[in-house]
Amino acid sequence: MADKRPFSEYEPKWQERWEIDGVYCAEDVPLSNKAEKFYGLIEFPYPSGEGLHVGHPRSYTAIDAVTRKRRMEGKNVLYPIGWDAFGLPTENYAIKTKTKPQDATAKNVANFKRQLKSIGFGFDWTREVNTTDPSYYTWTQWMFLQFFKARFDEKKGKAVYVKDPDAPVPANSQERHANSQPRLAYKATTNINWCPRCKIGLANEEVVAGACERCESPVERREKAQWMIGITKYADRLIEDLDTVDYLDKIKIQQVNWIGKSEGAYVDFELSSGDIVTVFTTRPDTLFGVTYLVFSPEHPFVHQWVREGAALNGDEMMAYQKQAAAKTDIERGADNKEKTGVLVQGITAAHPVNGEQLPVYIAEYVLAGYGTGAIMAVPAHDERDFAFAKKFDLPIVEVVEPTESVEGCFSGEGTAVNSDFLNDLSTRNAKETMIAWLEKQGKGSRTINYKLRDWVFSRQRYWGEPIPIIICKDCGYVPVPEDQLPVFLPEVDSYEPTDTGESPLSNIRDWVEVPCPHCGKPAERETDTMPNWAGSSWYFLRYCDPHNGKAFADPDKLKFWMPVDLYNGGMEHTTLHLLYSRFWHKVLWDLGHIPRACGPEPYAVRRSHGLILAKGGEKMSKSKGNVVNPDDIVRQYGADVLRVYEMFMGPFDQPVPWDTNGIEGVKRFLDKVWRMQEIVDSKGEDLEPPTLVHQTVKKVSEDIDTLHFNTAISALMVMANAYVTGKAVTVMPPNVYRIYLKLLAPFAPHLAEELWHRLGEESSIHLSAWPSYDPIKTVTSSFELVVQVNGRVRDRFRVPASISEQDAIAKALASANVQKHLEGKEPKTVKYIQGKLVTIAT
Repeated sequence: MADKRPFSEYEPKWQERWEIDGVYCAEDVPLSNKAEKFYGLIEFPYPSGEGLHVGHPRSYTAIDAVTRKRRMEGKNVLYPIGWDAFGLPTENYAIKTKTKPQDATAKNVANFKRQLKSIGFGFDWTREVNTTDPSYYTWTQWMFLQFFKARFDEKKGKAVYVKDPDAPVPANSQERHANSQPRLAYKATTNINWCPRCKIGLANEEVVAGACERCESPVERREKAQWMIGITKYADRLIEDLDTVDYLDKIKIQQVNWIGKSEGAYVDFELSSGDIVTVFTTRPDTLFGVTYLVFSPEHPFVHQWVREGAALNGDEMMAYQKQAAAKTDIERGADNKEKTGVLVQGITAAHPVNGEQLPVYIAEYVLAGYGTGAIMAVPAHDERDFAFAKKFDLPIVEVVEPTESVEGCFSGEGTAVNSDFLNDLSTRNAKETMIAWLEKQGKGSRTINYKLRDWVFSRQRYWGEPIPIIICKDCGYVPVPEDQLPVFLPEVDSYEPTDTGESPLSNIRDWVEVPCPHCGKPAERETDTMPNWAGSSWYFLRYCDPHNGKAFADPDKLKFWMPVDLYNGGMEHTTLHLLYSRFWHKVLWDLGHIPRACGPEPYAVRRSHGLILAKGGEKMSKSKGNVVNPDDIVRQYGADVLRVYEMFMGPFDQPVPWDTNGIEGVKRFLDKVWRMQEIVDSKGEDLEPPTLVHQTVKKVSEDIDTLHFNTAISALMVMANAYVTGKAVTVMPPNVYRIYLKLLAPFAPHLAEELWHRLGEESSIHLSAWPSYDPIKTVTSSFELVVQVNGRVRDRFRVPASISEQDAIAKALASANVQKHLEGKEPKTVKYIQGKLVTIAT
């Protein structure tokens, strides 16, 4: 009998050997002799001081398994790794501990790298990138300049360079609304989150429950000049091109909802102050149901009415405005929030059709940045308007009759009622008729609106890429000449924000003060830095050619590797990061910096994984003390146990709780595989492998391709049980043993490699050929029915292949082991996947 599985000896041995032999290094272009490539990508980690917890490796292990299989299938595989290392957490740590962000980043990266290597991932470490490395952010800055030098051509529907791209842009021409900007990167005054204590602008992700994540002070809204990037110009393409890629439906829905494209109309209302306010509505058919107007508290008209005395309760309005400014857009727009507002005394609005005078309110649920900052309220057919009208006892007029009886507010489609010339028209026809009337009367027009705002690209902090713009009093905004890149991030003694709220860089006068590249007169560098989204918007391109000093990547290498074949990440990144990186890629593609053959989309396939939760179903958090460190698991059980357990613990796309008992079960399984070497016998070497082997090859192959890792491992367990029952009693031919080790290799690479070499093999198992199967020999009159309860396998037994859904479910529910884990609860859902499993949820 083999000794106890000595994972602490063979795991580090093979990790070192793989790196020396370059087993996981992608063959470079044009040196590669392999026609087919496979580019697998994970979201590169942010190297925090806490290090990895066991939730991080789930995505890495999954794509590692896929890329290992692809490599064994003969493809040239690229599976790279790097570090998304700029950002506020490191800067906060530096301020708190009086250390340099550079030093903190280097320490954190070293720790993350050690942890990842200890788990045995098949990353190509020769392509490692770091967003804080000047050789990397040179190209981030270069790309920003391409945005600055480009405009969006409405006729061509794409980005093109302006006539004189290196010419300066007068500063005053930049301080305008995004829609009037010729440049894709421009500076404009906009509302931002502002922490009055830290004296710094914050991104939305840096605001927690309305407070600064750094000092927990209430956040205000302030106007400040910020660098912006015109992502709204690409809104339609970002939606339309989703039809060309293979993303999960829920990911596509999140992208579409974030962009928020709405077709409707602009409607003009004449105010008693003599002003005309234009509102946007998706339901012009409900115009006769308008009973009041609501303005954002920050709307320019509000300031004007108070300043000129047109509003009789200016003090009340200003107090309310200050209160609203202290909240984030997310908080203000929450549907379940109690509605607040102030009646604007002395101002009314005339209904554009019948001239009826309507009251005017200001309310925080209307946002300055969405639409025109004012809305027409139709409380009978909009939930938020309905709640507001109820709160302030305002009229509610039904103008859409539903096809079936509905209580309360109805926001669907139906037939127009109480609507003059629209009566009896369907919603669709009523919309068209009202838009035509508005356009004929000169009181409105057909239009399209978007929830998406232009990308706020400025951060008043230190730890980020310097924006490569020089500000000259005479010339305006001048791009740093490309041959002077990078603009190095200098080291500073203090990372504290300044009293003015500017970046700490503004205090380094010998860095700030430079001659204008255009006129030669004294000028100053832009001291705002880029958001951490910048470096992560193009890292997948740099992996294709990470050591190129003359370009961000060679076109031939981009043409070979792009697009990414499989990209996996968390659902929390399927809006902003995914949207920003898709947009970034499209602009570079439009401008000719990415070969046409690569296509306008960077990722062919995007998948997402479920979180690994702490015991009890809570999210793992250091503050809650429920984080499980992978170092502890690797030390006690070995890397392969951690890897296999993370893939076996439940469906990959579903959240699952960490369970120590599950770890023990996987350990026993790999111990059984270790003992398998004792039953290998040359007898039967030339015999055709039995049906079970063909079935297992088919099952594992298909399940890796579809990311059904838990059922692939289940099939490997079934095959192991068939040959090793308790102590070794069954003979396994070497040809079957080799097949089994190859199937195991993507999940337990160290164990498979060790046993492979103990057979006398010299080259790595990870460079061997993936096993094939005979489809005819996978057909059977029965199959093993797997039964899951709440995502965990609780029983398995053989049933006839012809079993009906009703009988399969009945047998599953009759299982004593299943009943035990139901704990007397009635199942909420029971689903049967034909020929595979019954899944039960309580």
